[in-house]
Amino acid sequence: MFYRQVSEYRQKNIYNEPIGRIKGAMPNTILVGTQWGDEGKGKIIDVLSRQADIIVRFQGGNNAGHTIVVKGEKFILHLIPSGILHKDKVCVIGNGVVVDPQVLLEEIESLEKRNIEINSNLKISDQAHLIFPYHKIIDKLRESKKATLKIGTTGRGIGPCYADKVNRTGIRLIDLLDKDVFRKKLKTALVEKNEIFRKIYRHEGFSFEEIYEKYLSYARRIKKYAFDCTSFLNAEIKKGKDILFEGAQGTSLDVDFGTYPYVTSSNTTAGGACIGSGISPVDIDKIIGVAKAYTTRVGKGPFPTQFPQGLMEEIRHKGGEFGATTGRPRRCGWFDAVVVRRSITVNHLAALAITKLDVLDGLKKIKICTGYKYNGKIYRDFPASIKVLENSQVVYEEHSGWLKPTSSVTHFKDLPVNARRYIKRLEELLETKVSMVSVGSEREQIIKI
Repeated sequence: MFYRQVSEYRQKNIYNEPIGRIKGAMPNTILVGTQWGDEGKGKIIDVLSRQADIIVRFQGGNNAGHTIVVKGEKFILHLIPSGILHKDKVCVIGNGVVVDPQVLLEEIESLEKRNIEINSNLKISDQAHLIFPYHKIIDKLRESKKATLKIGTTGRGIGPCYADKVNRTGIRLIDLLDKDVFRKKLKTALVEKNEIFRKIYRHEGFSFEEIYEKYLSYARRIKKYAFDCTSFLNAEIKKGKDILFEGAQGTSLDVDFGTYPYVTSSNTTAGGACIGSGISPVDIDKIIGVAKAYTTRVGKGPFPTQFPQGLMEEIRHKGGEFGATTGRPRRCGWFDAVVVRRSITVNHLAALAITKLDVLDGLKKIKICTGYKYNGKIYRDFPASIKVLENSQVVYEEHSGWLKPTSSVTHFKDLPVNARRYIKRLEELLETKVSMVSVGSEREQIIKI
């Protein structure tokens, strides 16, 4: 009976209240990126965190960076959920995240220096896998040996750590907290890793004692944050607490549904929230997507709507399109409705937040990609073939720009008429309601519709 209620509710109210408002479910929300990451999820999470009790990061590692600006002060978070900037919120790093202990501790110290309290408000799943020095080195060595198929990895060891997880040779936080278990697992890992390093990459390998002692020092400092987060989250759901699940990267970087192999190593879609936290899908009430008013991509891989160089440089500098984690310049292009439609389908989005609308303020003409043309065929759905993506002609529709500033606008009705038309056209093409529009980097520069 409950599932039929949910189905009927979704059909009638997809743009309105979350399913959690009906009897038998809790208002838990997943937020995901709908493009190739860098959509501005950090800011939207920060805004939504005001109503949430718990914020959960469920995948990725410190290859992601969420930027939040509060009263002119910029915060860049790599592992800790964006909700940490709000008092009285609990932030959870789920089992689906791969954690570099050194980076985590540096992030904690950096926040504490800026008077952000971190104690019992941070919990880390004891089932989260850990990144080790050999993961980072092999990440860079593999990329350097590739000729034409470089994927643009950040070199943070994320992929090799996930590979060890799947190969069942990884080391989890719970393992690190037991000296005997950690010693045994690290020795076993280094026997294999050092053989690979020496014979394939001609690298000297790693010292067991050096890594062992260093990571035990990390363990002493991280121990107080380690929890059975799955039990904790499920218990909080029973108490009626609101949980916000924070995705990293974007749907087109998902290891299954993205532009493979130019993807990240985890499931960035809404389904990954359940796997990466231990929550049942029936406890999820609403899924929101974030899309930039244009499109960006960092690293390698096909990008059909990429701007010509002159316009790309203009938008890149106006929008501050440089990686929060690596500082790499992002490629920029027109809004790709094909990409975002696929994200809406895969994630079953109830609504969209559009960010960086203000970056388009000075353009006379604005284009929207509505399809790809390849060998005489028009693709309205996102193709799996990289060959098609790399060799397609883009089908565009063109719209007049608004040529007026939007960064101080606080109500949708006060946006320039062509800016409103642009948002409404996106809603039509995507068949999804836009519920928020961001017109600047500051926390308060948000329009709720």
